[in-house]
Amino acid sequence: MKFYRFDKGYRYLSRYRRIVGVFGKYGFAQFLDQLSLAGVLRIGSWFRKSARSPQNLSAATRVRMALEELGPTFIKIGQLLSTRSFLLPPQFIDELSRLQDDVRPFSFQAIHRIIETDLGDPQAHFSFIDPDPIASASIAQVHRALLQTGESVIIKVQRPQLAGLIQIDMDILHDLAVLIQRHVEEADQYDPVGMVTELRRSMLRELDFSNEARSIELFSSQHRHNPHVHVPRLYWDLCSPRVITMEFIDGIKITHLDEVRQAGIPLRDLAHHGTQFILRQIFEKGFFHADPHPGNLFVTRQGRIAPVDFGIMGRLDEWMMAKISDLVIGVWRRDVDLIIRVLVDLGALSIDIDHRSLQFELSEYLHRYYGLPLSRINMKQLMQEGIDLVSRHRLRIPTNLMLLAKTIGTYEDLGRQLDPEFNLLDELRPYIKKLVLRRLDPEKIGYESAKTLRDLYDLGKMVPRELELILRRMRQGRFAIELQHRGIQTFIREMDRSFNRLSLSLIIAALVVSSSLIMIQDRGALLFGYPVLGVIGYLFAAVLGVGLIITILRRGKL
Repeated sequence: MKFYRFDKGYRYLSRYRRIVGVFGKYGFAQFLDQLSLAGVLRIGSWFRKSARSPQNLSAATRVRMALEELGPTFIKIGQLLSTRSFLLPPQFIDELSRLQDDVRPFSFQAIHRIIETDLGDPQAHFSFIDPDPIASASIAQVHRALLQTGESVIIKVQRPQLAGLIQIDMDILHDLAVLIQRHVEEADQYDPVGMVTELRRSMLRELDFSNEARSIELFSSQHRHNPHVHVPRLYWDLCSPRVITMEFIDGIKITHLDEVRQAGIPLRDLAHHGTQFILRQIFEKGFFHADPHPGNLFVTRQGRIAPVDFGIMGRLDEWMMAKISDLVIGVWRRDVDLIIRVLVDLGALSIDIDHRSLQFELSEYLHRYYGLPLSRINMKQLMQEGIDLVSRHRLRIPTNLMLLAKTIGTYEDLGRQLDPEFNLLDELRPYIKKLVLRRLDPEKIGYESAKTLRDLYDLGKMVPRELELILRRMRQGRFAIELQHRGIQTFIREMDRSFNRLSLSLIIAALVVSSSLIMIQDRGALLFGYPVLGVIGYLFAAVLGVGLIITILRRGKL
């Protein structure tokens, strides 16, 4: 395996050592050896031998601890995986959902330098900046401040040199993903290279705070007329790709129930308004706050819900909304064939899936809940059983749908904390009806039918021209069919490796024979009474032979 990043210097090699060392420290040395990292990198052995694995902890806990120790990129990997309930067992999802994003704060001097570089002299904009952060996470640090106009704000500043570290980590992760895809047979269903590509895109987007600022602006415009919601004001002239300045929310964390009660805010009303807020985001706007954990939701003294931290947002375009509508219709009518057709459109079904088994389990799942009163349906349990079904059949659900499921589940948990009698399905019913009616709207059906006819018309015009080109190439002898054999690359690599070993064996044999002939001739310079060239030939052959044996034994094949 060629590691393409080593040419970029010591920082890559050092980071490789760090990653291999941390995973070895937490008891995953066997997995690292399965990837042939020890043989390729020649690093990490000291870490793996010197550190004791915490044997009393579960594998899921050790994974979480390793990701936390490795920093921002790996924390984000864990957070991404925690939204992929179909990929990992429940105990891993639970652990990854608890990933701590609180890290040691960096210096106020570094904060000052970044603000000065991006915004100019801080004193020209701020009359006061609190040197003690109110939050310190893996990506950024947050400080309270006062504008020269007297307004209370918070400044979110990106960690220094973070972009460089994440770039190195993403390059290394791509190499590791290629290794996993090559050496772990079960990896195909998880698409590790595709996941790293998606993570890279997500991380680069999150690193540019301009994207978060635009999300705040759009989110604010969508909900400015909602009397129960307050979106923090954004100060565009005090924002940059590494700095965001927004209104300070003097509120109460939504899970601090005693403080909320003391402020005279009815918890039941709060549960209802919060649920309506998230359902409007999803089913009306198609743009939702996808990281609604309790630390990101506040309640103002006036009883309005105030979300903060808009780094992770979910988006549902018209096509995805249409597929969600079809799924809802399929569930409503218990039409298993329609549900499977939607899953095919979403690219969730692999070629080798057992369709009959999936149809049977889906039908059983739908009948289990059909006809039950809403008060007896636990939304979280219903969703968990659905996720278990997805996991058993190795379905690949799009990221936005998983973010959607996690967001709804989080709000249901929060609603039950605020109001023990809270039932999400009661709140969800009118939106489901709107979704279905919108999908079955005659005007929409007419528009889609006209668009389909236009596409068919364009296709009808294109087909004769394409057929003419094909026939012309056939007449000119330029027509070719390209066949791609799945799995042939693995076969080629194994054959290449076998021929390399055979070639090395022939070289060793030739060295032994030629050295023996030199010894018999007994000519040339002597060393301890033996020809020097013969001795060197034997030594070289011995080194190559030992190396070949070690390589074969490491791969477990003689």
